[in-house]
Amino acid sequence: MLNAAGKRALIRVDFNVPLDSEYNITDDTRILAAVPTIKKVLADGGSAILMSHLGRPLKEKLPDGSLDVQKFTLRHIVPHLSEVLGVDVRFCPETVGPKARALAESLQPGDVILLENTRFAAGEEKGDETFAKQLAELGDVYINDAFGTAHRAHASTAVMAQYFAPAEKSFGFLMDKEVVSANKVLHNPERPLTAIVGGAKVSDKILLLDRLLDSVDNLIIGGGMAYTFAKAQGGNIGNSICEVDKTDLALELLQKGRDKGVNIYLPTDNKIADGFSNDAATRFAATGSIPDGWEGLDIGPESIEAFGKVVLASKTILWNGPMGVFEFENFAHGTKAMAEYVAQATKNGAYSLIGGGDSVAAVNQMGLADDVSHASTGGGAMLEYLEGKILPGIAAIQE
Repeated sequence: MLNAAGKRALIRVDFNVPLDSEYNITDDTRILAAVPTIKKVLADGGSAILMSHLGRPLKEKLPDGSLDVQKFTLRHIVPHLSEVLGVDVRFCPETVGPKARALAESLQPGDVILLENTRFAAGEEKGDETFAKQLAELGDVYINDAFGTAHRAHASTAVMAQYFAPAEKSFGFLMDKEVVSANKVLHNPERPLTAIVGGAKVSDKILLLDRLLDSVDNLIIGGGMAYTFAKAQGGNIGNSICEVDKTDLALELLQKGRDKGVNIYLPTDNKIADGFSNDAATRFAATGSIPDGWEGLDIGPESIEAFGKVVLASKTILWNGPMGVFEFENFAHGTKAMAEYVAQATKNGAYSLIGGGDSVAAVNQMGLADDVSHASTGGGAMLEYLEGKILPGIAAIQE
C-alpha cells in the first residue's frame, strides 16, 4: 500500500452495513475490515477522506420522488466508526461540493472525514467522469479498499482512479488480501484442490462451475442446485427446486468433469420436508428417490460424511454457497458440518477461502470466521473474480 505521509488519502471503503429499524449497526464486519488501511494512512502522517455507498437510495425513493436521506445517510455510521478507529470522525453532509471541499482542505494529519453516501449522486452508479473528477479533486492519493464493489464500474470504485498517477493510487490492505487469496486458489494452489459449490441455482454458478472444472481436483456440489443434477440423471426429486431447462447443461458439466479427471461429488442422501418451512415434517431420502409432495432442503448424514472426508484430505479449499436452506435451523446441519470440516482442514494446514455471500454468513454465524484462511467480504465481486472476469475496481488500480 502507498505511503500517505502528508497526503489527503481518498479511501473507497465498503460501509454498506445492515442497520436495524433504529439505524443501529447489526453487523460491523465490513467496518472492522477497513480499519487497518485507515489506521495505516493515519500512522503514516496522512489524513483520510472516506467514501462509501449504503443501500440503493435511487431505487428506493420516497413517495414524492425524493431521496430517503434518513434511511440511507452514512451519518448513522459515524459514532461506531469513531469508536473503532479511536478518532473523532467528522461527517460531511455532501459527497462533492463546497462543504466537501472546505472540509477536505481543512484536514490535518491524523484527521478523518466521512463523505455522505456516494449513491445519493446519480453520477456514482453511472460512472460519470465529472462526478468522479470532483471526488478526485478532494484528495492527493486514492486507495481502493472496497472489494465488495470492485465488480462495479462506478465513479468512486473505478472511474476516479484515472485522475491519479500510478504512484498515487493503490489497493488497501483488505482489497489486496482479497486479490491475493483468490489468486492463491486460482493460480497457485497446493493440491489436492477442492471446491465446494452450493446455492439454489445452477444458472447462478454456471461460469464458476465451468471455470473450476479446469483447475480443481475435487468438486463437491450441494444445495438446491444438486437437485437439477439429480433430475438430469433421471432421479425423482419430488417438489425440490429444479431448473429443468438446465438439466442438459448439468450433464455437460458432469461429462466435462470426467474428461478432465475431476472427482465430482453429489449428495447421495438428503434431508427432505413436506413443505418449505422450518416446522415441516422431515425424513431422509436417497438422492433420486424423493417422494412426490416432499422436497430436499439439506444434504443428509451420508453425504456429510463423504464430503467431509474429501475436505479433510484437501490442501486448498474454496467454498461458495450453502449445502441447504441454512436460514432454517432444522436444515442448517449440512452447511454447519461443512463449515466445521473446512475449519478443521485449515487447522490441519490447508488453505481455505470462503467465497463470500451465504458461506461467509454461515461461518460468521458459527463463530468460525477466524478459523479459515480468508472469508471474503465481497459476495458478487468474489464470484465474478473466481469466474475469471476482469473487475473494474481492480483493473483501474493495476493500469
